[in-house]
Amino acid sequence: MTTLTYAALDSATMLGRNLKHILRYPSLTLMLIGQPVLFLLLFVYVFGGTMGAGLPGGAAEVGGAEGRADYLDYIAPAILVMTVASVALSTAIYIAKDATEGIIDRFRTMSVAKASVLTGHVLAALLQTSFALAVVVPFALLLGYRPDAGVVGWLGAVGLLLLLALALTWLCLALGLAAGSVETASNTPMFLVLLPFLSSGFVPTDSMPSGLAWVAENQPFTPVIDTLRACLAGSSPGADGWWAVGWCLLIAALSYAWARRLFVAARAG
Repeated sequence: MTTLTYAALDSATMLGRNLKHILRYPSLTLMLIGQPVLFLLLFVYVFGGTMGAGLPGGAAEVGGAEGRADYLDYIAPAILVMTVASVALSTAIYIAKDATEGIIDRFRTMSVAKASVLTGHVLAALLQTSFALAVVVPFALLLGYRPDAGVVGWLGAVGLLLLLALALTWLCLALGLAAGSVETASNTPMFLVLLPFLSSGFVPTDSMPSGLAWVAENQPFTPVIDTLRACLAGSSPGADGWWAVGWCLLIAALSYAWARRLFVAARAG
């Protein structure tokens, strides 16, 4: 067998190991999925009537069901992004746990492809993200979310969510390796859950003060959310689509290089 084949088999083995860990700690998965679901309920049923009436073209009746429906359509893409970010956080915890407990050092003494240690975590996170989205999307539909996307729109939305998951997972892997402890690793990626609040996810950026609006318009989550919103609405994302893909690829490339450097440096040490 070729080196690439061995690496693929080792990655599959590491994937199985990480999936077993996820299944052994279902409470973490439930918390990661429950957080975006709770946000969805909170923003739709507590703030939805008023916030929906304030959207461009929103229902005039403040506090009414129409306002909540409008706001659900508006924030659903942001909730999906938060779901991806929430699952990525767990990757930092798992890799930090492996690093501090010495299992990675044990893998280094074994005849396994060293890259498979990281790719196993990435593949497990992508599967966990898919499962989380498979829960959150039907829940949003149950609340009344009705996207107008066709096949192409859904494919674009799913593709972008998986690309975002890949980027954020590599970023959290690097943060977990750099953390030095599980406690630190559980806190350093928290900005990924907070940044969607400082984007176009929950209110239009033109309703923000000028300084905050500039930050919101020029951070990665805004074009990602706007592209998702357009895809799920059955319209073209325009330039936002290119910005969204570009940000995801840039974050993925830089984070991969950072995580690999940390992993190699730890091995050399």
